[in-house]
Amino acid sequence: MTQDGVEAVNIDTSKPHPARIYDYLLGGKDNYEVDQQAGDRLAAAAPEARIGVRANRAFLQRAVRYVVGGGVRQVLDIGTGLPTSPNVHEIAQSVAPDVRVAYVDNDPIVAAHGNALLSRSGTTRIVLGDLRDPRSVLDHPDVRQLIDFDQPVALLLVAILHFLTEADRPAEIVATLRDALPAGSFLVLSHATGDFADRSAAQAVYSDATASLNLRSRAEVERFFEGFDLVEPGLAQVPFWRPDAPPPQHSAEIGFYGGVARKTA
Repeated sequence: MTQDGVEAVNIDTSKPHPARIYDYLLGGKDNYEVDQQAGDRLAAAAPEARIGVRANRAFLQRAVRYVVGGGVRQVLDIGTGLPTSPNVHEIAQSVAPDVRVAYVDNDPIVAAHGNALLSRSGTTRIVLGDLRDPRSVLDHPDVRQLIDFDQPVALLLVAILHFLTEADRPAEIVATLRDALPAGSFLVLSHATGDFADRSAAQAVYSDATASLNLRSRAEVERFFEGFDLVEPGLAQVPFWRPDAPPPQHSAEIGFYGGVARKTA
């Protein structure tokens, strides 16, 4: 089976996948009927879901511009999801053309579409890897070829940690990644929360997907920034992190926290 010329080899289309649900909610086309059905159920359970994923995407764009504007010239984006223009490398290279971006995801369809669509300039690469095994991501030869861990790196963990359970030890995973970064590096992180509304119905949508949705409180999300210094305004709902336009309607209900932090030592 192919979709837009990309062969769907070893891709499970019998269950919705978080990356493809996200793509559907963003208005993308790299998804299947099972993902569309899950996305519709999610939007019914949480009416602001579409606004929320777009606000999260806008946060990512602002955060990337911020870290690249601060001098970082290499980005490690783990759990990148399906390519959605403007992609991280497009945003980063619009600020500084010499930025290098390594994308990492564990979904074969992400790698297939990424290899078909992303830049061939040598400054951008996509790698199949799993956040739950951070050491293998850090040691992957394609990552090492592109990312110099002796120089500051922007680590992106955007809308990914909420697909890890506590049994996956997400705090240890983030700590392993943090310890590989030199001073001057940044962490860009966003995470779903149930702090602003009951999201049990939304979580139920993911019970049939390839990964569960694990909501965390503000305090729990803040702990992922241990060893970093949060930049202003700290951890905030994503529409309110350094907005460059009026926040969308119903922003107060958006269940995503986002923050950017710098490693100083």
